[in-house]
Amino acid sequence: MTGPHPRYRRTLAIPLGMAIATAMAFLPGATASATGLPGTDTGAVSDILAAADTDGTALSYVVNVRPGHGPSAQVKKAIAQAGGTIVTSYDQIGVIVVHSSNPDFAKTIRKVRGVESAGNTRNAPLPAQSTTDEGTPKALTSAQLAAAQSAADAGQDPLESLQWDLPAIKADKAHEKSLGSSKVTVGVIDTGVDDTHPDLAANFDRAASVNCVTGKPDTTDGAWRPSAAESPHGTHVAGEIAAAKNGVGMTGVAPGVKVAGIKVSTTDGYFYTEAVVCGFMWAATHGVDVTNNSYYTDPWYFNCTDDPDQKALVAAVTRASQYAEKRGVVNVAAAGNENYDLAADEITDPVSPNDGTPSDRVIDPSVCFDIPTQLPGVVTVAATGAKGIKSSFSNHGLGVIDVAAPGGDSTAYQTPAPPATSGLILGTLPGGKWGYMAGTSMASPHVAAVAALIKSTHPYAPPALVKALLYAEADATPCTDPYDINGDGKVDAVCEGSKNRNGFYGWGTVDALDAVTK
Repeated sequence: MTGPHPRYRRTLAIPLGMAIATAMAFLPGATASATGLPGTDTGAVSDILAAADTDGTALSYVVNVRPGHGPSAQVKKAIAQAGGTIVTSYDQIGVIVVHSSNPDFAKTIRKVRGVESAGNTRNAPLPAQSTTDEGTPKALTSAQLAAAQSAADAGQDPLESLQWDLPAIKADKAHEKSLGSSKVTVGVIDTGVDDTHPDLAANFDRAASVNCVTGKPDTTDGAWRPSAAESPHGTHVAGEIAAAKNGVGMTGVAPGVKVAGIKVSTTDGYFYTEAVVCGFMWAATHGVDVTNNSYYTDPWYFNCTDDPDQKALVAAVTRASQYAEKRGVVNVAAAGNENYDLAADEITDPVSPNDGTPSDRVIDPSVCFDIPTQLPGVVTVAATGAKGIKSSFSNHGLGVIDVAAPGGDSTAYQTPAPPATSGLILGTLPGGKWGYMAGTSMASPHVAAVAALIKSTHPYAPPALVKALLYAEADATPCTDPYDINGDGKVDAVCEGSKNRNGFYGWGTVDALDAVTK
């Protein structure tokens, strides 16, 4: 990655799109901007940040105060005097969202008694500037559709024969025992979900869905949906988790649970801190059992705690994610797609800030964090391909990766067994369509869905127990050594650790069958 990109991703490809009909067409507006495999996917989501000053120079800030109390009169007065306007305040965790055009706002407010940290959440003025997307989707022909339908076994959904990822984690066997409980909801914190999709409509939890883009919940009906021009990312993730087993299209890993759309990405594809905080807080207070987080919090790929602004962003998202966990939510996040060793002594980050002027900066991942991926308590997920080994792009790291799951890979590297034809992951797309993507973005929802199956089996289990079962039930996967994914004779990544816990697969590859039987 060498340029500024919006990062709701961890998504690497959308080579194919499909609609169940005589002929199928890919979602016309889908675009991409993450680097990695050819045809990488990202997109854009609705931005309702209308609070920008008329001069267009307003930025958004988080001001962190003592949790459990609203902002004091002194802090409120100081915010106003520094040129700030309070958008909302999450008193339970002491995070205040503020807009200000004063370039010295954060520096000024950090000196105020009662303020623990403060920082700007972005570099681009409100609303965020556009970026260039890339990637060319490919349509699935009617002949390919017919072949997939004819290859489906009795009892399978029409496109299930293309889903090599289901048997890879024994989800097909799990479905013979349980599809998961409709009392369990997975919150898709992402680019929005099209709840009108025929594979999602029956399993969609409207009461737990929201638009959090401004940092303040918008509960307008349908505000959680992406528009036709916006990214299909969140809808794809939702289908991987809970596409209904209804004879229509594909099958989710947990086709009996509910999904909610928690939209946090701006029109231009940025996941800013105030929106992410809102998403976790919404999940905590609206009956969500598991959240899936297939993104990093913009504009910094890694947020360094020795920088006063970035430190504030880490604190705000940490408070929100931990509050959600205390309220019973299991938080699952994608590890990222740059083949980084997140346990290395240093990493070169060439893309931050991705809404400003990025530069190559060398960071120490022990003090600079990909959030929410590397936050305490969050389940961090690496991706595997159709051959069951680490995807070529997947980040890794001993002590960082908790578990692994199918996220797809180049079909040239890891080719699935027939009748599946693509090494990528099938998912739902807005407008009643289906298509392929790849990335740790696709691995994370597999794990979120397995966590939902565990919660279905053990409805009173707190997050700590759900995570313990997730790890204990995972199938131990030894290091791939040497790891030469493209066969050029050069080692592409180094795996450290034992069979039972290592930097590529963590505690192992998740097991959906164990989730419903143990």
